[in-house]
Amino acid sequence: MSTVENASPADDGAPDGAQGIAAQDWATASASPQYRAAVVDLLGALAYGELAAFERLAEDAKLAPTLGDKAELAKMASAEFHHFERLRDRLAAIDAEPTEAMEPFAKGVDDFHRQTAPSDWLEGLVKAYVGDSIASDFYREVATHLDTDTRALVVGVLDDTGHGGFAVEKVRAAIEADPRCGGRLALWARRLMGEALSQAQRVVAERDALSTMLVGGVDGMAAGFDLAAVGEMFTRITKAHTKRMAALGLAA
Repeated sequence: MSTVENASPADDGAPDGAQGIAAQDWATASASPQYRAAVVDLLGALAYGELAAFERLAEDAKLAPTLGDKAELAKMASAEFHHFERLRDRLAAIDAEPTEAMEPFAKGVDDFHRQTAPSDWLEGLVKAYVGDSIASDFYREVATHLDTDTRALVVGVLDDTGHGGFAVEKVRAAIEADPRCGGRLALWARRLMGEALSQAQRVVAERDALSTMLVGGVDGMAAGFDLAAVGEMFTRITKAHTKRMAALGLAA
């Protein structure tokens, strides 16, 4: 998943004064069956998201106007697949069957990509930069409530694949050449914002273990988000989105 440099709404580490699961390693934290189930869900959702991102970037490469652009997208697709492999291997290492862990999330991710299929090269770039980054911001927020080992993995696979700077350069150049496309792309980005946030909320709401971990905590060990913290989280995600829009030269 693509992210923008210095625009992540959450820190990479645990919250200040982290207690319970956020201060434990996997071996200790996974003693809670509910927490283990939440992590398997989370890694399954991320793994399928990375696999879908690989497929989408490979498909978007067909829209690339030049061979250089096509090669750049192929390189980014390869990075996404490497992220998928890391998540798949981690699931296997904790005795979870990767395909079974991903299966519950396949339809939701596929529906999102079907509903937000780009009509051209520029829309594809904006989607990768804006849409994927919103999802990455959400998972970074979730990562603050994970054990140290899982948190390091999640933050690592959310590293920028290089799509951020590439998208900004291409989109800004296109707007400079034809300012009229700016309005269309701004509307597109706003639609992506709504769809991406809805998908993130569905991921949590539809999985009991994840929702319990994030809202109220697991077995008293994870602090979770209270209602005020949920609002603050989405405020941070929205602010990061606004920064990305400005980087693209678009109105938020």
